Amino acid sequence: MSDFRIGTKCVQAGYTPENGGPRQIPIIQSTTFKYDTSEDMGKLFDLEASGYFYSRLQNPTCDHVAAKIAAMEGGAAGMLTSSGQAANLFAIFNICEAGDHIVSSSSIYGGTYNLIKVTMAKMGIQSTFVSPDASDEELDAAFQPNTKAMFGESIANPALTVLDIERFAAAAHRHGVPLIVDNTFPTPVNLRPIEWGADIVTHSTTKYMDGHGSAVGGAVVDSGRFDWMAHADKFPGLTTPDESYHGIVYAEKFGNEAAFITKATSQLMRDLGCTQSPQSAYYLNLGLESLHVRMPKHVENGQAVAEWLEGRELVTKVTYPGLKSSPYYDIAQKYMPQGGCGVVSFELKGGREMAEKFMKNLKLAAIETHVADARTCCLNPATSTHRQMNDEELNAAGIPAGLIRMSCGLEDKEDLIADLAQALEACR
Repeated sequence: MSDFRIGTKCVQAGYTPENGGPRQIPIIQSTTFKYDTSEDMGKLFDLEASGYFYSRLQNPTCDHVAAKIAAMEGGAAGMLTSSGQAANLFAIFNICEAGDHIVSSSSIYGGTYNLIKVTMAKMGIQSTFVSPDASDEELDAAFQPNTKAMFGESIANPALTVLDIERFAAAAHRHGVPLIVDNTFPTPVNLRPIEWGADIVTHSTTKYMDGHGSAVGGAVVDSGRFDWMAHADKFPGLTTPDESYHGIVYAEKFGNEAAFITKATSQLMRDLGCTQSPQSAYYLNLGLESLHVRMPKHVENGQAVAEWLEGRELVTKVTYPGLKSSPYYDIAQKYMPQGGCGVVSFELKGGREMAEKFMKNLKLAAIETHVADARTCCLNPATSTHRQMNDEELNAAGIPAGLIRMSCGLEDKEDLIADLAQALEACR
């Protein structure tokens, strides 16, 4: 399957039916699995055999879909989680513990920023945030002797900055740690970070991968390329005995290709239980089968909307990496020559009041907290997710009161532009 193109992987990877077996991935809606002897089950608990015993850890439906996403990203192994937030937690916490430190791009989703800055600090894991535009010297200065990982988003939500994956990967590797990249917005259809040096990739599958707003979920993919034993002192969780599994050393027993995901599944999923349901995994797979067809349309609509907005009198700024006016245009062309995503951010004159009036006059684009699915949706942070902040606080956070985030769906672009035009006209 590694030789097939991305569209074929979207449709075919992860599951091969047996002779006479179901053509579609079956939904194994079962919490438990039956074995003939205690010895057979004991081998599973000792990680001496592969198989299933309880769906909190692993389930066949989820594993088929995780294998598809791993193949799409060009990774060695993958796992599904209950949400994208859980995926980022697992990716980081699988190699960090109290007393450790991580370096992260400052331009990331607010929920992930809070996870790293606030919640993980309560767990004893400290962090340093760097600009996605930081120089190599600034990147190197952020690392500490106890740094265990570097994190960033390929296209940041909602800032739409583009991560220079090669530079961040080089910095991480100079300091003997892996680079973790959240690739939710481009998806592996438009960008595969592992091909550019990333070691671990995460997704909120709730977004484009699902594509229809039907199921919350996340995914973690390991490239299988990071040599844990070469940096054994940094990663004791992978390179020293795990007494909860009779002293297994994951990196020795499972090698680079399987150690990370095996530990995350058998240890973190066992203890934290951030499980994706088989039913949700089934819905996710339906979305994956058309992902390569949908993403070009999202990009086409996003590009058309961004270009149209640039010339509007009431619009002071448009942010979209596909615009030649974007400071990230060149780097976006390098990593995503077919385009990135369908999300556009723009700022209106008149601040909070103008944005609220604009949103009320939209007829096609729905006001939602969601992003990246088949239906176009809009959000004004100042009057919704960040409404507790005043205008001064919003500007300090880089979220001006007049900012609109628009996620362009699969409708006709002419209709999206017409809806924007009439809503802007109503604001005059």
